[in-house]
Amino acid sequence: MQTRTLADIAIIGLGVMGRNLALNFVDHGFSVAAYDAFPEALEGAREALGASVGLHDSLEGLVASLKKPARILMMIKAGDPVDEMIARLAPLLVAGDIVMDGGNSFYRDTERRAALLEAQNLVFVGLGVSGGETGARFGPALMAGGDSAALAHVDDLFSAIAAKAPDGGACYAAHGAGGAGHFVKTVHNGIEYAQMQLIAEAYLLLSGPAGRDHGQISSLFSSWNRGPAASYLLEISAAIAGTIDPETDRPILEVIKDAAGHKGTGRWTTEAGLEYGVAIPTIAAAFLARALSGRERLALEKRLSPSADINGEALAEEIGAALPAAMLACYIQGLELIAAASDANGWNTDLAAVARGWRAGCIIRSVMLDPIAAMPQDTDMLASDYAGGLLNGSETAMRAVAGMAAVSGTPVPCFYSALSWLDGRRSACVGANLIQGQRDYFGAHTFERTDKSGHFHFDWNAQAE
Repeated sequence: MQTRTLADIAIIGLGVMGRNLALNFVDHGFSVAAYDAFPEALEGAREALGASVGLHDSLEGLVASLKKPARILMMIKAGDPVDEMIARLAPLLVAGDIVMDGGNSFYRDTERRAALLEAQNLVFVGLGVSGGETGARFGPALMAGGDSAALAHVDDLFSAIAAKAPDGGACYAAHGAGGAGHFVKTVHNGIEYAQMQLIAEAYLLLSGPAGRDHGQISSLFSSWNRGPAASYLLEISAAIAGTIDPETDRPILEVIKDAAGHKGTGRWTTEAGLEYGVAIPTIAAAFLARALSGRERLALEKRLSPSADINGEALAEEIGAALPAAMLACYIQGLELIAAASDANGWNTDLAAVARGWRAGCIIRSVMLDPIAAMPQDTDMLASDYAGGLLNGSETAMRAVAGMAAVSGTPVPCFYSALSWLDGRRSACVGANLIQGQRDYFGAHTFERTDKSGHFHFDWNAQAE
């Protein structure tokens, strides 16, 4: 009698990401079982995957096909579908089995699910996956959160399929218990929003006041991608700017609608900044810029139309010099938010490991991440030699870009916010003394003094008399 070979891992959800991850696992020598609740998706996967993956039309059959402890990765839509799948799956599992969520789930939901399954002697892992379709197929960046013992059971899987950095390191790390992995992925996406918006603002300045055509913009982006801002996002932006629409024979950006949507992670990052009291203005500005892009704007176009005499060559040069510091600001804002959340939740997240895990496979990979990973983690990252050198080369350019954007009426909220954030971080006084006085004046909220400790209230009315 032939012995059945049990699978190393199961994947639930056979959309683009699930199918490509399945093939990635197979390429690395793992046996894979898979299931999808929708028959049409299962049939499509059968055509795409062939005999390399064991496909099942029931959860019972899927679970029975797995080695123990079972390792099951859900690649399904975040939200209610995850809870519904867990409710169907949990009764089929035994103590010690591991359920993993590879979607863009809210980290608080991940913590709730982990507690729910722990009560049933099951293990839940939240797994952030970045890299899109290509990353899933050939090497994504993976950000895990969960019980350390459970993560040890999946380390072989994820270390194998993850993207590899230039030094050979796997872009996979465990970032702490509970929702830590999904939180790191959420912040990754927030940084992604901000850096995408910065490059979009550079495009807006180049195509507007700088007077550059799309071919020239593509060339500029390509040249900047050989410098300190070299990144995946800049690389693809160069390709996009240089693409011609075959239907109209016009630059593709002239026929793409000027409105950008979002799926929630930018908002979650912005809200987390408020919750944990961390200033992430460039990330927040990027999220709000997307919200603004969906609103009617032409009604004000004729009434608000500044004009200015701009030297296009000079502006293009200043943008290229300003971009590295603005991109660095995005990374540091995000990492400081991760640090604050880690402290509040007891995750003990290693920021250097976070940065190393983003060096390949993910959307925000760039040449900046190696030096960022080497920054001292227990001090202000802006005080590092790397940050200091980058800022020294970009500060004047950032001010020039902000000035030329203002006089030309070009909206660049992320460039403005990055510059203002950097100024605020190094200013001896940011006006908060007056705010303390205002709060005490109208609400008797008290204030702290520079010459002695404690909280004080001043009789402002008596002074006025």
